[in-house]
Amino acid sequence: MIAHDDFASEPVPGLPARPPLGEEILWQGRPASFALARDAYKITWFAGYFVVLAIWRASIIGNTFGEGVLVTLPYLGLGLAFCAILYLVAIIQSRSTLYTVTTARVALRIGAALSVTLNIPFKQVANANLALRQNGTGSIALETMGDTTISYLVCWPHVRPWHLAKTQPMLRCVPDAERVAKLLADAAQTRLNQPVVTLAQPGLAMTPAE
Repeated sequence: MIAHDDFASEPVPGLPARPPLGEEILWQGRPASFALARDAYKITWFAGYFVVLAIWRASIIGNTFGEGVLVTLPYLGLGLAFCAILYLVAIIQSRSTLYTVTTARVALRIGAALSVTLNIPFKQVANANLALRQNGTGSIALETMGDTTISYLVCWPHVRPWHLAKTQPMLRCVPDAERVAKLLADAAQTRLNQPVVTLAQPGLAMTPAE
């Protein structure tokens, strides 16, 4: 698993270098902005919090309906401004992200302030977990093998929540997630089923590796 952080130029959008001969890009996509704001930044939770806070303040301070409305306005305004900031951050994060699935790997170009790319070969993926919502958006978490350490904080929000001991990179809040997950699974299965060949001795014919 390799991380790159130099993106002065991208020969291929989302990848730090052109794919090797024989490797093809199967899919590229970004997180859905509102889904990312809802799932990662909890915008709906914060919106509900400010609404409940405004109603509570109105119930203990406002003696009339008009007074109650006036009391709620500052809290609702503050909540609206806060949620607008969260949504803007989600939009920026979404536009700076590009997920790529090829015939050999999954690549995550992530980061708004500091861009990095995680290259995850299929041979290092032990399992892929799909969390699907009713509207079709979903997140695909990749359970990796080996001793490679991935920083949870550097990769957030493109990681599976609360899996701190063993960080799981995640294609988060992608549209049509079920189709993407199937495409990824089929590509990984095809790649892992390809025979690997090695030279038994110099000058001899190629033989399948054990």
